[in-house]
Amino acid sequence: MARYTGPVCRLCRRERTKLFLKGERCLSLKCAMAENSDRTLRAFAPGQHGSSRQRQGSEYLTQLREKQKARRIYGVLEQQFRNLYEEASRRPGMTGTNLLQFLELRLDNVVYRAGWGASRAQARQFVRHGHITVDGKRVTIPSYRVRPGMVVVLKNQTRDNFNVVRNRDTLERTVPGWLETGDNGFAVTVRAVPQREQIDEQIHEQLIVELYSK
Repeated sequence: MARYTGPVCRLCRRERTKLFLKGERCLSLKCAMAENSDRTLRAFAPGQHGSSRQRQGSEYLTQLREKQKARRIYGVLEQQFRNLYEEASRRPGMTGTNLLQFLELRLDNVVYRAGWGASRAQARQFVRHGHITVDGKRVTIPSYRVRPGMVVVLKNQTRDNFNVVRNRDTLERTVPGWLETGDNGFAVTVRAVPQREQIDEQIHEQLIVELYSK
């Protein structure tokens, strides 16, 4: 299955929570999941029968929805996600925490956390188009895993890009503690592997572990 290219607001409605897939729109009243908005009336699953069909909340369904939510937040395909889980399960420590750390250390996520991209999809595009360097070398692989000590830099010719300027001016995003900014905010150094309390995504990773452990 290829990467999803349809309307991303449907994904938020399917998971019944904000996934922040559309940048600035997710922070406005135009968001389908926004409170005190007329669109709140559409905060149900997409499709013809989304507002009327209510599934019974089985244990498997809860675990599956949590896995799908995590996949969609980070923009990872099913096989990629499964491979990350298997690698996380082989590592010492808690499998769920290891999985979230692998997702956070993806290069496209670091670009998003640095505030250069309004969404992870836009951050992925910056990486794909060669606007990002890691330790002085251009990297065009969004899934590239950074390590502590690496320096991720936005290229000089991209710093005046309209989207970058607007994102830095309008998005109120705090750079997490495991990243250190430099060069007027156009470079970040990976200080350490993020700890669980430093990952602010509302994901119950234990449910994902239980799903894949069956």
